[in-house]
Amino acid sequence: MTKYIFVTGGVVSSVGKGITVASIGTILKSRGISVSVQKLDPYLNVDPGIMSPYQHGEVFVTRDGAETDLDLGNYERFIDIELTADSNVTSGQIYSTVIARERRGDFMGGTVQVIPHVTTEIKGRLRQLAQKSQAEVVLVEVGGTVGDIEDQPFLEAIRQMRNDVGRDNVLYIHVTLVPYIGSTRELKTKPTQHSVGELRRMGIQPDVIICRADYPISEAIRDKISLFCDVERRAVIPLVTVDSIYEVPLVLEEESLGDYLVERLGLPAAKPDLADWRHMVGCLRESRDPVSIVLVGKYVELEDAYFSVREALCHAGLFHGRTINLTWLHSEELEKNGELPIALRSAQGIIVPGGFGERGIEGMIKTVRYARENKIPYFGLCLGMQLMIIEFARYAFASDKPHSTEFDPATAYPVISLMPEQKLVSDKGGTMRLGNHPCHLVPDTRAAAAYGAEQKVVQERHRHRFEFNNDYRGTLSQAGLVFSGLSPDGRLAEICELAGHPWMLACQFHPEFLSRPNRPHPLFRDFIGAAKDVLREGAQPTLPLAAEE
Repeated sequence: MTKYIFVTGGVVSSVGKGITVASIGTILKSRGISVSVQKLDPYLNVDPGIMSPYQHGEVFVTRDGAETDLDLGNYERFIDIELTADSNVTSGQIYSTVIARERRGDFMGGTVQVIPHVTTEIKGRLRQLAQKSQAEVVLVEVGGTVGDIEDQPFLEAIRQMRNDVGRDNVLYIHVTLVPYIGSTRELKTKPTQHSVGELRRMGIQPDVIICRADYPISEAIRDKISLFCDVERRAVIPLVTVDSIYEVPLVLEEESLGDYLVERLGLPAAKPDLADWRHMVGCLRESRDPVSIVLVGKYVELEDAYFSVREALCHAGLFHGRTINLTWLHSEELEKNGELPIALRSAQGIIVPGGFGERGIEGMIKTVRYARENKIPYFGLCLGMQLMIIEFARYAFASDKPHSTEFDPATAYPVISLMPEQKLVSDKGGTMRLGNHPCHLVPDTRAAAAYGAEQKVVQERHRHRFEFNNDYRGTLSQAGLVFSGLSPDGRLAEICELAGHPWMLACQFHPEFLSRPNRPHPLFRDFIGAAKDVLREGAQPTLPLAAEE
């Protein structure tokens, strides 16, 4: 029978449950135990697909096209698995399903209630993932914090699972903050005690308490939490803030959490093998030469909006033995200012990630032009590819009119436009090209070289509606734009690169979703490989600044 580990959070949000869950998956997998993961999100949105990045951060896309919470990206990166839509469940999904069943008459006219109907639907999603994945352990993160009113149906459902599958097949972990009070210079356990008390009122007694803190947790504090929260002393696990999230599995392993979970759940397990992970973390801790990369986006105030991009850059830097010195520039500021900032003028590489909406677009286009004219390695992701094409079309046609119909429906040069089948779509949610799609690589291109000669077709994850307009393929190809990755029918441009440029490449998909700490995505790897060889002297570019058009 599948074992379930439920992870809840207390005191404050953003305490690190997602990284903790991903790290637990890592240490279990290192023992040869198969793992799958699920995130239960309490918000009423069906998914984060049309939520503002400022509200939710990055939208992570699974291979089957589900738009999900960014924590699923951490699960995939740490555990090195590919998840599906079954791994992200929201209150919106649950209530939509229950109401639809009520409208169909599935409940035979009975009164529909949170208990048992909503909780039964939640438990059904838990069992569905267990059945489909056939994993020995299903890790389940409950979003939010204990005490949130919207969390109560989820907490009640995971409480019921203890009776449904047996106490020996369920384990509860509570991640809580142990705050430091500066005036008295001490850590306080009372918030943890209150949080556990609230969890108990829901009928759940945690088996493990993971104590997040910015300062070392003394043995006396662990003893106190064990006593007042009725948890085994060895199951009170300190987790002090570390320099890199990739250190967390090693911290938990050193605290013998893996051994405790195996013992408590009766799991057949091999001796843990984290040698590769330890080597990777050791390399991260070493002093390395920096590579200056500038990310130009429209949501840079919240770095979590580009979480996977940042991590993919880190993975590529690690591969090359370099530290990524990442500077965030807001595209709207570039749009307003006449002069380019020093950070951009001293960049060894420039990356423009995905996004939606017209705000800040001209600032990104200015960035693309600077990279093209000054021969700076450039990597465009999704929107970053569309803007590279727009900028190049403006250069090729000697006009500022080429644009995307997303931003200028009346443009005379619609080099980026909707797919024909999307032009009549009115709903914004769930209408895009999502998930894995094949890309045929064109031989003798930078893209083909990155993936390797043996790779003719690759699967990459998409999240967009607009595409390159093939009416302009011939003209732009003659001008020097190389379409180096195409859909199997040749109809859709998936990757483009600029002939005669040291490294200027963009893709319509999101390669950051497939990057791993020990296995960087080939395009990120080669982008950093090109950028690290660019010599910039302080704030002065190697080549003169391009004149403004």
